[in-house]
Amino acid sequence: MSVRVRFAPSPTGFVHIGSLRTALYNYLFAKKNGGKYILRIEDTDQSRFVEGAIEGMLKAMAWAGVNHDEGVVMEDGQLVKIGDYGPYVQSERLEIYQEKIKTLLDSGHAYRCYCTKERIDEVREKQKAAGEMPKYDGLCKCLSEAEITAKTLANEPHVIRLKLPENRDIQFNDVVRGTVVVNTADMDDQVLMKTDGFPTYHFAVVVDDHLMGITHVIRGEEWLISTPKHMYLYEAFGWNPPQYVHLPNILNADKKKLSKRQGDVAVEDFLKKGYLPEALVNYIALVGWSPEDNQEIFTMEELEEKFSLERVSKSGGVFDVNKLNWVNAHYIKESSDEKITDLAIPYLISAGYITEIEVKESYEWLKEMVAVVKEKLSYMAEIVDHVDIFFKTEIKPEDDEAMEILKGENMVTLLDAFASKVEAAEVIDVDFGKKALKEIQKETGLKGPQLFKPIRVAITGQSHGPDINQIIKILGKQNLLSRINYVKTQLI
Repeated sequence: MSVRVRFAPSPTGFVHIGSLRTALYNYLFAKKNGGKYILRIEDTDQSRFVEGAIEGMLKAMAWAGVNHDEGVVMEDGQLVKIGDYGPYVQSERLEIYQEKIKTLLDSGHAYRCYCTKERIDEVREKQKAAGEMPKYDGLCKCLSEAEITAKTLANEPHVIRLKLPENRDIQFNDVVRGTVVVNTADMDDQVLMKTDGFPTYHFAVVVDDHLMGITHVIRGEEWLISTPKHMYLYEAFGWNPPQYVHLPNILNADKKKLSKRQGDVAVEDFLKKGYLPEALVNYIALVGWSPEDNQEIFTMEELEEKFSLERVSKSGGVFDVNKLNWVNAHYIKESSDEKITDLAIPYLISAGYITEIEVKESYEWLKEMVAVVKEKLSYMAEIVDHVDIFFKTEIKPEDDEAMEILKGENMVTLLDAFASKVEAAEVIDVDFGKKALKEIQKETGLKGPQLFKPIRVAITGQSHGPDINQIIKILGKQNLLSRINYVKTQLI
């Protein structure tokens, strides 16, 4: 049987980093096994629907390169469906659910429940007070046909519940968790169909997974407790269940489930900060899964080749931002100067360093500047913290060390010598910088930090930083002369 897996998000807002990992693992498993990866929208809880959430989710997945074979896609700004197993949006499948719920009612595996919310809440409070597990007490399970007919004729609002057998073990095998056994005494007669005619997740997911031919359900561990109900539904329908795989949670540094209270958790957060999608995907793959060797940097193709469900951990994986930054910094360094410059430009424009018009006029200069600082970046938004030295007109020593260097006894001599070299130069490039500093060394007898640091502080305000010859080239003749003059007249 050909592998078919699915990612089935609800359109309730941003795409959590855990959702991206679930989608990624489904995608990788499908690719590894020559199968199909399906994207289905689970929107049966209409009260939680967020306008634009589907479009946002599709954008995030496309950015990450986790592309599905079937399901909902964006084409020319419109949502369309591709594949032979649709509809792929649950709210468009209501007739299917109505047909299947009738099957369960007719077979006696489900029943109508007319209890009010107030009664159910009261029952559960009493159960809690008695130290019992709160669950539906099964009152409507025992209604006679006459009572059901009368309530139906009276059009009384009701839900439809799963009719679980009493005191029976339900067992299934999970790839990550092994054998799981739960007794129906510890389970609830789950609501399958709500009063508004929409199915609950627990009913729709089983119907959809079966009709879409899903062979492996790879999802978060929060659904592990619900799986016995799903297994019984498969049995009630006479269907073969899929293989279940419940992934460990992604945890924060405190070993608690990652949530927005601890910082960035949405894919969009990382996109806005300028993380590279290949870096985020690379890192997320390793939060809960480990390769057979100690490899840490993977292309998507390498992940597709090496991924296996058997090496998914049972315990939660810690989301370490520092490790993510390390991975992302690697990808920034390995990327072309053109790519990183294009990614940097929006941040430089937003910070007011340059305008869109100036970008076109100064692209090559920008590329040289970005090439000098890109090794300092953990993510692209940090670019604005490292380029001030190339844009400011007034030089101010950034710390006590720089101030001390400005007060050195040889400062004026060095600056005069350097200024004369700049004024005489026809071209300011890296070779000019190397040659000028060598000549000044011979003329003054100063070398090493005694030579380089005073000039660096004079033209940047910093005592440490990128290669000084690269800085000299990027700043250019007029900038160098104006900065030297400012230091001589205002700071020394």
